[in-house]
Amino acid sequence: MDSVHQQLQETLQTLYRKAVDADQILDQLQHQQQGKFAAIFADDSGFTTRSKRFDPYVEEIAADWQALKQLSDEEAKQALVPLVKKIELTLSTLQQFVSSVKK
Repeated sequence: MDSVHQQLQETLQTLYRKAVDADQILDQLQHQQQGKFAAIFADDSGFTTRSKRFDPYVEEIAADWQALKQLSDEEAKQALVPLVKKIELTLSTLQQFVSSVKK
């Protein structure tokens, strides 16, 4: 399980850096009266967070990871699935967002 936690930590660091960059772009778009939406992810995305920025979602993922560390290996394996889904969704959304802004 240690290697899983190491990989999650590295992924979270990457996710955080990408989220900071994307949030700066969102700030610029909002300043230009663009990017009007209520939340980045839909209600059924698996996140409890509702935000117009990526950082709060990354914070939720980090909190889930910290909670995962407190579980037994068997419980952690079960909790890992929704955590990985959140990470995948966030990474793919960040990638789509950045590529759409560059066009």
